[in-house]
Amino acid sequence: MNEGIFKAMSDPTRRKIVELLKEGPKTAGDIANQFPYAQPTISRHLNVLKNANLIIDQKEGNFIIYRLNTTILQEWLGWLFEHFGGGNNVEKE
Repeated sequence: MNEGIFKAMSDPTRRKIVELLKEGPKTAGDIANQFPYAQPTISRHLNVLKNANLIIDQKEGNFIIYRLNTTILQEWLGWLFEHFGGGNNVEKE
């Protein structure tokens, strides 16, 4: 499992970006408008997510469109459930 995924998902801003992209593809501007941060801050967050392969970017005209990489997300969630069982394997005292 790529440790970059855990780093990327450890930040609340990046988790919020993933939630926004769950609704569908968005431009960096669309994403930045949801936060009280400057565009360069959001760009750094997008780069972390991109380097972890959690999102994909594609140039469309004058814009870069960001989308979730659902394949990686499914693999990551599968790994989490395999190793942590979604809470079902918690021992009772």
